[in-house]
Amino acid sequence: MATTEKKKKTPSDVSRSAGLNSGLKKDDSLKLYHFMLLMREFEETILRLYNQGKIVGGAYSGRGNEATAVGSSYALKKNDYLFPMHRDIGAHFVKGQSVLNMMLQHLGRAASLTRGRDGTGHYSDPALRIYGNVSPLGAMLPVACGVGLASKMRKEKSVVMTYIGDGGASVGEVHEGLMMASAMRLPVVLIIENNQYAYSTPTSKQFIVEKLSSRAEGYGIPGVTVDGTDVAEVYRACREAVERARNGDGPSIVESVTMRMRGHAAHDNAWYVPKEMIEAWKKNDPIEKLETLLFSNGYLSEALKASMIGAIQTQIEEAVKAAEASPYPDGEDAVNGVYAE
Repeated sequence: MATTEKKKKTPSDVSRSAGLNSGLKKDDSLKLYHFMLLMREFEETILRLYNQGKIVGGAYSGRGNEATAVGSSYALKKNDYLFPMHRDIGAHFVKGQSVLNMMLQHLGRAASLTRGRDGTGHYSDPALRIYGNVSPLGAMLPVACGVGLASKMRKEKSVVMTYIGDGGASVGEVHEGLMMASAMRLPVVLIIENNQYAYSTPTSKQFIVEKLSSRAEGYGIPGVTVDGTDVAEVYRACREAVERARNGDGPSIVESVTMRMRGHAAHDNAWYVPKEMIEAWKKNDPIEKLETLLFSNGYLSEALKASMIGAIQTQIEEAVKAAEASPYPDGEDAVNGVYAE
């Protein structure tokens, strides 16, 4: 049977929420704004350091993904587990990770969480219950399911939140993990970050369903699609999914529709993305959208905005100085911890 090719999503195709009508108070709204600003400024700093030759390997940007990363993780509690992807830096900060630790990690210093063996987000911090990311991103879900099973057996009442992109959502491990999570009613929440491109492959070439969340029906679990540029809408959907998991009702899928505003990584100029598509999504910037709501509700003033941005920039500048002054690991230390004793 012939099928028609799906058109690329534009901001107008994505649902809209009723502003901050999601149970968020002023303090929570400003915290979300703070974390989104922090995520963007941190990543812009990382890209500058990469262009200066101070970061080796990959440097990634979550520009356009701030509401997804921050809104989803804000629904978690301290005892919950987080398995973030490379465009979810904001989720690390929401879960309690320090700017200094993240800067040490990206600059590959001996004092970093991976002791200088890695320069991206491939780390774990058991104290904060942050694990990931795993580079073959689809493989994170089975690991998250294992943690969810352990948490359930321990009666921790903890939730495991993990993420996958629109491309990774088609990987076999994701299907297997969802089958396990649904059959065993594990406390797992999967966020599908639909940002229109799996590296250079548009969603129109990846799948024919209108919503990736509709796949949840095949697993017998809830699935919902939200505007991934609206932090209040993301938070509301994830809060409901987290509460469901914590109550023992099993996993959920939340598809967050947004746009990857830069290439796959710093080396990629995203030449394959139509310019008009980028321009259209620029008008739906998640931080600007939240700013408008905060100003209209009287939660934010120009003075407070300037103060918050200034404080964030100072915090990041101090972290960069401290990380650059921190030594690299000794060469012979590279083999330590690689093999079990």
